[in-house]
Amino acid sequence: MLGRLLDGFCKGLRILLGVLMGALAIPVAMQVLSRYTGIIKSFLWTEELATFLFVWIVMIGSVVAVWDGTHFDVRITRNATSPFTKLIQNGVVHFAIMLFGALFLFYGVEYAEFGGKQRSVMMRANLMITHISVPIAGGFWMLLSGYRLSQEIALFRSSEEAVS
Repeated sequence: MLGRLLDGFCKGLRILLGVLMGALAIPVAMQVLSRYTGIIKSFLWTEELATFLFVWIVMIGSVVAVWDGTHFDVRITRNATSPFTKLIQNGVVHFAIMLFGALFLFYGVEYAEFGGKQRSVMMRANLMITHISVPIAGGFWMLLSGYRLSQEIALFRSSEEAVS
């Protein structure tokens, strides 16, 4: 049940990523047209908006990557063959993601508060708009990696029972 809920949530995030990518194309196109063609007037706020959108795209994309298992991990040993060593290999990765998620969540709150005290130069937008993405992503990394770790443990237990 929780797995279906999280999968649906990540499907929604993928749709949001598509919308944000489409939205990112607008200020970037405006920047290109103004710089290289002179067709439209140069607007300085487009660069800030593109930065805001890009930060959210990266953080949301990292959450989806954790769910899909397409995040970055390095194998320093060959792929495990036994259920126990598979649990150790994958468990270390999930635990490390949970640890970094906890760090991003814990220190990201202070970072977001810092951003809440600042405004962007051109748009005069509160910078918490982008800074809040750090603790949010960290929280979701913890949640999704914790779920994946519980799946790995359940898979190990079921393979252990099958052998018995």
